[in-house]
This record gives sequence, C-alpha cells and structure tokens, in this order.
Amino acid sequence: MISAFEGINLYSKDTAALAAFYAEVLGIPVPFEGYGNSDGAKIGFEKSQPGIIIWDENKWDKLTTGAVNLVFSCSNLDETYETLKARGLDCQPPVTMEYGGKEMNFRDPDGNSITLLEGAY
Repeated sequence: MISAFEGINLYSKDTAALAAFYAEVLGIPVPFEGYGNSDGAKIGFEKSQPGIIIWDENKWDKLTTGAVNLVFSCSNLDETYETLKARGLDCQPPVTMEYGGKEMNFRDPDGNSITLLEGAY
C-alpha cells in the first residue's frame, strides 16, 4: 500500500536553469542532483522529505499533464516580495485575501504556477 508522499514531478527542457531558479531566486535548497547523467534534481528542504523533482524533458518526454500550482509558505510575504524583486523576479505585490492571509502568484521559467502564502487557509 501507499506509505508516503514523495513529491511532485516537473519536466523541463533545461533542468539546470529551472533548478537554479528555485535555488537562487526563491532560495529553496537543492538537496539532490543527479538521477544519472544529471537527468534531474530534487528541490526541497531535506532529501528525505517530499519535494519537487525536476526531470529532463528532452530525455524522458513530458510525462505530466494538467495544471500544476506549487504552494510555499513564508513568514513575511512583504519582505519576501522585496527580496524576490531584488533578485529579478517579475511579479505583482502580495494581496490580502478574504480568509485574512496574504498571497502572491507568479510562474517559474517553465510556466508552472507558484503561490507564496503568509497565513493559513
């Protein structure tokens, strides 16, 4: 039976650039690179926890279908927004939502949707 959630697969024509976006722009660690001949990387906070697994679309084809929206939490979204803008991310400022939390939405270089969240749903 199912015993754990491993992560989410993303496929990219440029795995190195997409991994660099998550690591260098968003500041999310890359605890694992490889899968043989640098076929991909795992983005996440610990190698043993679920993460985003980036695969080389040129080698493995694009095996995912449908919309992907990755959600990350942060403690101070206004500060995070300023940091990301300074790193060159083109994005709109955070918005306070009906439920009281703040959200900011943008896309990664491959077009995957990302939501940054401050406060619980």
